[in-house]
Amino acid sequence: MATRLYDVVVDSADPARLGRFWSALLEREITGESADEVDVALSPGTELVFVPVPDPKTVKNRVHLDLASTSADHQAALVARARDLGARPVDIGQGAMPWVVLADPEGNEFCVLEPRDEYLDVGPVAAVVIDALDPRAQAAFWSHATGLPVVREHAECASLRQESAFWLEFVRVTGAKAVKNRVHLDVVPPADGDLLIEVARLESQGAVRADVGQSAVSWVVLADPEGNEFCVLTPR
Repeated sequence: MATRLYDVVVDSADPARLGRFWSALLEREITGESADEVDVALSPGTELVFVPVPDPKTVKNRVHLDLASTSADHQAALVARARDLGARPVDIGQGAMPWVVLADPEGNEFCVLEPRDEYLDVGPVAAVVIDALDPRAQAAFWSHATGLPVVREHAECASLRQESAFWLEFVRVTGAKAVKNRVHLDVVPPADGDLLIEVARLESQGAVRADVGQSAVSWVVLADPEGNEFCVLTPR
């Protein structure tokens, strides 16, 4: 069995505050809180994890969350709840679109989508969306990294699907990655797997070792073929 998607990790100036925001917005419980991280349940087996990082946000995130809605009224209610909790509207050049772009209290962009049939059974988060120069190639790599099937692909967008949980989607952009991502994914081998064997397998698919100042840790930091950092955790 290959590695699977385990966590979505967000760099935070104030993990406790940001964890409370996302817990309230998604109506998901905080499952763990310490000086090192705050965990919010995202879907079965996956958490949204906030970790303390002092570096300020300087550019638009290349990884963001899309939130699902079931009706126009539900979409409007989600936007209102987000704003009441401290989110604000942001303009990233989206123009007139049926979805709403907001930023959380630390400036992390996210979208509240209009109702879409493909997201009706996924829970509050429709998708984790990653900017990509080549969506098809990125989807192929991340299919190897997560074991998820590619269910939709064309020049502008490619998607991986989890059963009854959020999608992983790659949307075409023209600008290359310039700074360390503030949002990244963690993958994990199964309990009977081997960390270094899985790292070597991912390197054979185009990943490279990455140094984000992690020093001596039990996990391995890699970057995908477009430079997006991710961590391979110890088997579990």
